[in-house]
Amino acid sequence: MRTIRVFALGVVLGCLGIGALWMAVPTVTVGAQSGSVWRAINLPGRTTQNPLFSDAVQAGNTLYLSGRLGMDPDSGEVPAEPQQEARNVLDQIQSVLQEAGMTMDDLVNVQVFCSDVAFYNDFNMVYRTYFTTEDLPARAFLGAGGLLRGARFEVNGIAVKRPS
Repeated sequence: MRTIRVFALGVVLGCLGIGALWMAVPTVTVGAQSGSVWRAINLPGRTTQNPLFSDAVQAGNTLYLSGRLGMDPDSGEVPAEPQQEARNVLDQIQSVLQEAGMTMDDLVNVQVFCSDVAFYNDFNMVYRTYFTTEDLPARAFLGAGGLLRGARFEVNGIAVKRPS
């Protein structure tokens, strides 16, 4: 891990004239992995499927997950049952977290986009089963028409690695 101490030149303007003041700013951590500020996390084969974005980006101990859809992993189609689609999308979120060495319990924020808020209870029945702690992440559940490929749910999130 590389740290640097930053010094800023502040200019103080006052009635009596112009002066310069140097001030120390606290130490800032700029990288956690070989001097890198962040790294892309992708499931195997993902970059060839959609090279426009990463499955997630890890910056220090924080992971930013891209939106995931709950397509059937074999057929690539939207499942007929909303609860199966919810399981599929949460399995994908879990897989990306595992690739980064994290678990669902490391999620601190989750956003769920839903094609029809009538599926709220279907999603929640599945969602709660993915967590082993009572400390659930903050969450938004938003009605959003026109999700890609006719999906009912798209989920993204932010995870922070819990101390061991």
